[in-house]
Amino acid sequence: MVRKAVLNGYTELMFRWGHDPSALMRSVGIDPAMTGGEGWLSAEAVNTLFELSAATTGHEDFGMQLATARGLSNLGPVALAAREEPDVRGVMTMMLRHINVHNEGLVTRLIEGDGRATVQIGPPAGFVLGPQSIELTIAATTRILREFLHDDWQPLTVCFTHQPPSDLGTHHQIFGANVRFGSSFNGIVFYSHALDRRNETSDPLLRPLVSQYLQSLLPQESATTADRTRSMIESLLPTGRCSAAHIARSFGMDRRTLHRHLTEENANYRSLVDEVRMSQAQYYLANKNRTMTEISQDLGFASLSTFSRWFHSKFGCSARSWSSQRVATSEARTRGESPT
Repeated sequence: MVRKAVLNGYTELMFRWGHDPSALMRSVGIDPAMTGGEGWLSAEAVNTLFELSAATTGHEDFGMQLATARGLSNLGPVALAAREEPDVRGVMTMMLRHINVHNEGLVTRLIEGDGRATVQIGPPAGFVLGPQSIELTIAATTRILREFLHDDWQPLTVCFTHQPPSDLGTHHQIFGANVRFGSSFNGIVFYSHALDRRNETSDPLLRPLVSQYLQSLLPQESATTADRTRSMIESLLPTGRCSAAHIARSFGMDRRTLHRHLTEENANYRSLVDEVRMSQAQYYLANKNRTMTEISQDLGFASLSTFSRWFHSKFGCSARSWSSQRVATSEARTRGESPT
């Protein structure tokens, strides 16, 4: 689910381009009369709506155009808490950690190393984000960083897993010259020192109050060892350094202790690796912009044949067959047909 605020500016943009959005909204199950005020919409419906809107209007930069009026305030209660953090690192950490309060269809993380920071954006397990949703999110995140840095701030690189549109004008206007397509992840790369920038709008007296308010909106359960392990697996698989021992050390424990904690939560390391691989495999194959060899490497397999055997054991078909079926279904939905 996603808060209705995700459609802020949508109808105005469609009308500006000479299109009535009502029919498109109804086609994905969104009632145009019910989009105002507080409330939630289906993340899948919104994702499909943005892809249909781009196709209908002929604007491949639809998501980024929609992001031009977006800033931190669009995140509602998350924005209230983030604005009171003392520096940009705190702002971004607060925003990314609690993005599910605004949009349950996003998984985000902030990774730092070698003097660089990367904000990675993707879908949760079992969900596929279209290029428009990805570009909207990354453009909006870039605008939020500029709110706390300066208006002409540019990231080092902006990465997209999908293929480039025919015209990159809007991409270069928003992100600068270093935009990469067909990448292994969706996200923004910039120098880590930008995160040290002081947040001049922060009020130390308000911080505990807004934090308490935000906590009241969150699910009560805390992150489990399985959740933390799953997140580490997602980050480490492409590096070739993903192991239970490595993850255990990062948690300040030995491998045996990690296994004990996972067992207490009815989980185990191997099943979590398979879970992450299945989710990532579906995502990479659905986007159709990586070779099978690249996918197998990003999922941590030693060879393409090992990946192929694993995929067939989990999905009951080859990776190429699964990909072809997914593309056919997606194209049928885009045309408004019922997939067979």
